[in-house]
Amino acid sequence: MPGITGYIRRNPEVPGTILDQMVASLTQESGCLTGQFRNEALGLAVGWVSQASSFAAYQPAGNGGRDCCLIFHGEDYGGALQHVLARYETQGVQCFDAINGIFSGVLVDSQARKVVLFNDRYGLSRVYWHENRDGFYFASEAKALLQVLPHLRRMDARGLGEYVTCGCTLENQTLFPGLSLLPGAAAWEFSPGGDVRKRAYFDPTTWMNQEPLAAPVYYPALRETFKRVAPRYLRAPQPVALSLTGGVDCRMVLAAAHPPPGTLPCYTFGGMLRECADVRIARKVARVSRQPYQVLALTPDFFTQFPQLARDSVYRTDGAMDVSGATGLFLNRLAREVAPIRLTGNYGGEILRGLVPFRPRYPREGLFHPELRPHLEAAAATYAAQRQGHRVGFVAFKQVPWHHYARFALEQSVLTLRTPFLDNELVALAHRAPPAPVGDKGPARRLIAEWQPALGRIATDRGWSARLTWLPRRMQRFCTEFLPRAEYVYDYGMPQWLVRMDRFIAPLHLERLFLGHQKYAYYRLWYRNQLSAFVKAVLLDSQTLSRPYLNGRFVEKMVRDHVTGRGNYTLEIHKLLTTEMIERHLIAHP
Repeated sequence: MPGITGYIRRNPEVPGTILDQMVASLTQESGCLTGQFRNEALGLAVGWVSQASSFAAYQPAGNGGRDCCLIFHGEDYGGALQHVLARYETQGVQCFDAINGIFSGVLVDSQARKVVLFNDRYGLSRVYWHENRDGFYFASEAKALLQVLPHLRRMDARGLGEYVTCGCTLENQTLFPGLSLLPGAAAWEFSPGGDVRKRAYFDPTTWMNQEPLAAPVYYPALRETFKRVAPRYLRAPQPVALSLTGGVDCRMVLAAAHPPPGTLPCYTFGGMLRECADVRIARKVARVSRQPYQVLALTPDFFTQFPQLARDSVYRTDGAMDVSGATGLFLNRLAREVAPIRLTGNYGGEILRGLVPFRPRYPREGLFHPELRPHLEAAAATYAAQRQGHRVGFVAFKQVPWHHYARFALEQSVLTLRTPFLDNELVALAHRAPPAPVGDKGPARRLIAEWQPALGRIATDRGWSARLTWLPRRMQRFCTEFLPRAEYVYDYGMPQWLVRMDRFIAPLHLERLFLGHQKYAYYRLWYRNQLSAFVKAVLLDSQTLSRPYLNGRFVEKMVRDHVTGRGNYTLEIHKLLTTEMIERHLIAHP
């Protein structure tokens, strides 16, 4: 996907051709622009891949004196990027604090004989790095470094333990030993022959230590800030489309930005069984807003494409996204045909309502080798330690770059993803929110009803509407609470005793009754039916069963029980397929 890669060498004998390999590993989509920049005096070689007409399409940018230049990856929504080199001359690395977006890059100061490697304050635009006696290597994707540093191609026990337990690696660690992540707001300075000066241009505690606002003060500030912020994300040199769901966050974006009729295409992802709640509600929202709308749905072709989609989901994200990302990859390719920029309400619930959707979960006993157990327990302890403190601070600076990165990276590999809920102004304000129940949608609902009352009258996927009477609200709440839980129980969460019963009534196809109301992916059934051949081919392979961290006999029994309907091991199959894709396509053959 688009990004940067390069090295700052200490050893003049570092082969110059390795940059070509690193850039090639980032090029996964047709139509992207690539380039390279070298400064022999500083030992710097940097390459990039960018989408045409993006912020980073024309590299490098220089100042008037040509003694400074900038290689930039990402987007800036505040207009500061065009002045960053001028700011650098007076402010030094603090110039990056004015950039409002998700980004990373390299600034080259030839006069001061200095290179600065930097990223956004959340660290969502990842920069992997490795240092050895030859120099410092960096890249937006791990595979670029694995390509040229073969000694890094093995699974790290700590990283594996964190992935298995938490679904992601923690504390800027990775799945590969010796490979780390640049922390958020980094501005690391390199000089020839000197050590790296690891600086930061922003300290998250400056937001976390703000005094909370009283509710009567916070709400007007939220209203004014979001109304100003949202329109920024519709401005682009390329077409923008809004990914609509049945919730409040994308509706809040639509109400605040208030685009003219017919100017913002909208779409919703759907499944193969029926129109889910997101589709039914989003269609009404688009109609009321007088915007064009369509459904982008999975088709039976998805099953034939799944092996390649699963492999690509893992490969493109360096193992951060599991194989269930295949559905998102399939649908985002359809979204790219609508518009190359996808505007979403992502992270609204997390930033404004403090939602924390990931927590430690120990794997099924017996699945992994006992030697991995200490790493699983250490992962849970690390999570507990990091979870302490300011809730919004944890969400913005840990949960977003660690947990949410997986889906972000997958979608960014196909198109440009935008969300106003990570805007610097909005996140700074969210740190000052008054105490409220986690998940409280009151402020969002009120804003929608004030900005566009007609949107406020449309019920959400959780049954809320600004004009529901007491009785309909109680009835809708029952339906909206029961159906999602029934759907979850019938798919991912089906207990083992119920699976054994379901096996005998499978010919009745009860999935047509329970599934498809809220979700469009049903992996428990897919792994048992349409995808069973792929699951068996990968997980029952002797190469897989011989992995030192797995209990091969347990894996064999688990797979056979699932595909024959005697058990539900959906989440375990997700993890095992993903680790095997990492072994085969990132470690053995990056």
